[in-house]
Formats: sequence, C-alpha cells, structure tokens
Amino acid sequence: MKISARYFSRTELLLWSLSVSFVILSFCIFDRESYLTLFASLIGVTALIFNAKGNPAGQALTVIFSLLYGVISFRFSYYGEMITYLGMTMPMAVFALIAWLKNPYAGNRAEVRVNSIEKPEQMLMWFLTAAVTVMFYFILRYFHTASLIPSTVSVTTSFLAVYLTFRRCPAFALAYAANDTVLIVLWSLASRKDMRNISVVVCFAAFLVNDIYGYISWRRMKNRQSA
Repeated sequence: MKISARYFSRTELLLWSLSVSFVILSFCIFDRESYLTLFASLIGVTALIFNAKGNPAGQALTVIFSLLYGVISFRFSYYGEMITYLGMTMPMAVFALIAWLKNPYAGNRAEVRVNSIEKPEQMLMWFLTAAVTVMFYFILRYFHTASLIPSTVSVTTSFLAVYLTFRRCPAFALAYAANDTVLIVLWSLASRKDMRNISVVVCFAAFLVNDIYGYISWRRMKNRQSA
C-alpha cells in the first residue's frame, strides 16, 4: 500500500507528533534505561494513527506492540497484561488484520469497510466478555498477579476491544479508551514503587487521546461510507 504525502490530515500529524514527543520526553525524564518500553510506546502510538484511518497497517503494528508489551508486563509481574496481550490481543490483531484486508472499502486496501453488529451478536459479545472475565480472574489469582482487580478489568476491556476491532465496529476505539484508562491506573500504582513507570503512564495517556480521536474518525468514516 502506497501512502501519499497528504494521506494524514494536519490534525492527525499533529496528534502523532505530540504523542511521540511526550513519550520521548517522559522517557528522558523518568526512565532513560528501558529502551524496550520506549520502542513499544512509539510503535503503539504509530499503530493508533493508522487504526484511526481504518488502515490494516495499524493492526500489523499492533501485533508487534502486543509482543513487546507482553515482555514488559512479565518483567513487572503483571501476568494479566502479559497473558492478555500475548494470548488474546496479539492473536486477535492477526485475525483483525486478515479481516480488514478482506474487507476494503471500494477496493481501497488502505481503508477498511466499516461494519456494525446487531443486537443478537451484541448479546453474544457480552456473554463471551463475562465468561472471559470470570475465567481470567481465577487464572490471574492463581498466578498471584499484582493489582488483581485492575488487571481483571483490563482483560474485560481488552476482550471487548479486540472483538469489536475484528468485527470492524467503530466502538472498538471506545473499548480501547476504557482499557487505556485502566492501564493508566495500573501503571500509576506501579510508579509509586518505581518512578520509571511514569513513562508508561504517559504512554497510555497518549493512547487514550489517540483512541478517542480514533472513535471520532471511524464515526466520520461510517457516515461517509454510508452516504
């Protein structure tokens, strides 16, 4: 896929530039050691700006980010995050990548065709979400996961996000925004013991802003495609 110089709007370029700047600045102030965290954060914010455009490249980058974030979570005993991203988010990102490539809008592989789910499927989605949440709660408790409740809630929001992403529904961005909020809390707790984790908090704060923009962008895409 070839991306032209005007592919991203000024707002999107500004959002990406500010996100990258804040991530690098927080790394230089609070961390200066965990380059894996820095690299993962930069991959993450770049993936989000492509996701906001409905571009499958965003899902490809999400696969890489999930792998890196799983390693980072393991280091801090956040086994819930590690299991969620390596066992759920990363595989689902692969499926989403395939689904997005198979459903281009008007033959344009750089933009996925926006979808919506009906009430029967919504009920199924919530049932699966509840089942996954309960299952992971006991799994995480067995492994003595740090911050058990926030980690369990993170699993809930992550499952909703990956499911809706796979189904090409605009609400996936809101689910990711909810997950970002949970992760901000989670890593804020970790930063009380290690100030270096503030850089991770800043990363997910940038993710939150990008996901909110992503939802707005997808709503516009849906209206334009419907018209």
